[in-house]
Amino acid sequence: MTREEILDAAAQIIREKGFHATSMQDIAAAVDLRKASLYHHVTSKQEILVDLLDKALDLLIDNMEQVVSQQIPAADKFRLALQSYFHTLTENIGLTSVLLLEHRSLESEYRDRHLPRRDRYEQYWRKIIQEGVEQGVFACEEINMAVKAILGVANWTIIWFKPDGKYTSDQIAEMSADLLLNGLYKRS
Repeated sequence: MTREEILDAAAQIIREKGFHATSMQDIAAAVDLRKASLYHHVTSKQEILVDLLDKALDLLIDNMEQVVSQQIPAADKFRLALQSYFHTLTENIGLTSVLLLEHRSLESEYRDRHLPRRDRYEQYWRKIIQEGVEQGVFACEEINMAVKAILGVANWTIIWFKPDGKYTSDQIAEMSADLLLNGLYKRS
């Protein structure tokens, strides 16, 4: 049994039951270990949670770094970033559900460890928007608020997205990018 297998199983259980309703016994049973044996791999449920949050953010950060490093216009970069985000969310639904829905369950010492990663990820979004402002294609007076709004729209996709639904994650990303970049106003 590897730590990675434990984390994968924990992500699925936490997604289904929620962090507080998930027990160490649930996680041990999912990986066919005794509860006492599980503690040879992890020290606590909080440790599992922060490791899952960090794992999800590391994946998002790695993908975002590939987008941000490209020498393309900011609007194209924004679309790619949103596509990457939606793809990561929908392809890693257990892990990203834990990230988006359970982060408030972190105790303060673990939250302090986690927040710099979250802030780093959000910084990439701020960078894309700032580039767009500097290129004269985005009109944004409050970049931090824009990032919160963009991620707010994107984050809830995990609640309603259906892998076998009408639209793929790429199509949803494109429609969302159109909405976020162009707004709802009718243009003449």
